[in-house]
Formats: sequence, structure tokens, C-alpha cells
Amino acid sequence: MEIGRLRNRVTLQKHIHDIDPEGFPIDEWRDIATVWAAVSNLSGREFYAAAAVQAENTVSFIVRYIPGIDTTYKILFRGKQYNIIAIDNIRYENKYLIIKTDIVTGSSN
Repeated sequence: MEIGRLRNRVTLQKHIHDIDPEGFPIDEWRDIATVWAAVSNLSGREFYAAAAVQAENTVSFIVRYIPGIDTTYKILFRGKQYNIIAIDNIRYENKYLIIKTDIVTGSSN
């Protein structure tokens, strides 16, 4: 992985269910980390495989390894939220993650 490819800032968000100090429920997406990422749309065989399940808004993010994230998180990139659909810890080396996502329809957060 060329480190220069990680030139886009993305924010990882986690859905929080909590109670505020006054006792009211909190139900929100909270920023967990902002990291550098390589961003690409699917192409070639990946694109056609995604199109077969009508996932034409699929975007792939490559980031340095982050422990603990899973498919319940979202990625915020250029004002749009992306659902994480798959995470690949490349060769289980804990160096980089390929995160496959699809855009949240109607997102402009």
C-alpha cells in the first residue's frame, strides 16, 4: 500500500443509545475517529458483482488498521453517510482494512 493513496479524510461514526444527565434518552450517530483513507468506487468484476445485488452506490475505503470497528459503524465522507457492509483485515496483518460500503439514501449529514 502506497501511503500517499491515503489522502482523503473520513470519519467513523457509531450509533449511541444512552441517557443524558437529565434522564432523557440519547439516540444519535457519534464521531469516533477521523482518519486518512484511500477511496474508490468499485470497478470491473467487483462492480458487476455489486450490480447483481443492485448495490450501485458501493464505495471502498482503505484505512490503517483500527481495532474494534464492525458493520454497525458508518463512514462520513464529503457530507454523505455510508453503511459498512464488509471489513477485510488484509491478510490478517493488522496493518490496513478494506471497508466496503454503500451510501445511505437521503444522507446529507
